[in-house]
Amino acid sequence: MSSLRGRLLLVVCVGTYAGALVAACSSPNSSAPPARTAAAAHASTLWGDMKPIVSVKELMRDFIDPASDYVFDSVGTVIQRGKVVETMPRTDADWDKVRMGAVMLAEGVYLLKVPRPFAPAGDENNSTGPEPEELSPAQITAKLEKDPVLWNAKIEALRNVGLEVLEIVKKKEANELWDAADNLDQACEGCHLEYWYPGEKAFLNKLDRKLVELYGDRQGKPLGMTVK
Repeated sequence: MSSLRGRLLLVVCVGTYAGALVAACSSPNSSAPPARTAAAAHASTLWGDMKPIVSVKELMRDFIDPASDYVFDSVGTVIQRGKVVETMPRTDADWDKVRMGAVMLAEGVYLLKVPRPFAPAGDENNSTGPEPEELSPAQITAKLEKDPVLWNAKIEALRNVGLEVLEIVKKKEANELWDAADNLDQACEGCHLEYWYPGEKAFLNKLDRKLVELYGDRQGKPLGMTVK
């Protein structure tokens, strides 16, 4: 027993001595810095180049707008044959659709940060004539280049709605989708009125003032689409 205990003590002492010797011989400055994780290494960079395929107009038509319909169509109230019919997500499949729309909005809107044409080649929007309804792609580009901070703010506003809807999906609070749909409409129209058809700003603000005169201000909330 004493022999075994003596051998164990010898092993411990040798190990302790070897460890102390290594520590003493190692310079404090010679230790290599901790390896960066892949996530940290790419926190501020992309993993590869991003090359746009379609214009902003096509991206909105074929991706962002269809994604928004998952949210807009998730709740609603209609009267059919004298009966009030309410639409809201009730099953897991219904909530899956809302979640898909939220993910596509939150992630997809960042594709608008990738420089791309605002319309397909040869498409000038409805920007011709004496009172054009829309800005031309060149005019939109000029607005963006003059104030890129505003462009990115509009993108973040829409992304925030996507994040809001994701939180609602987690809780499965169908009633909260009404406000989310309203926020989505505000985010979309706020951007459109700034970059696509800004001429409607004055009209909508005038409409709001008229509605307030007729029906009041709903405790300070605009009745139409007040654009700041």
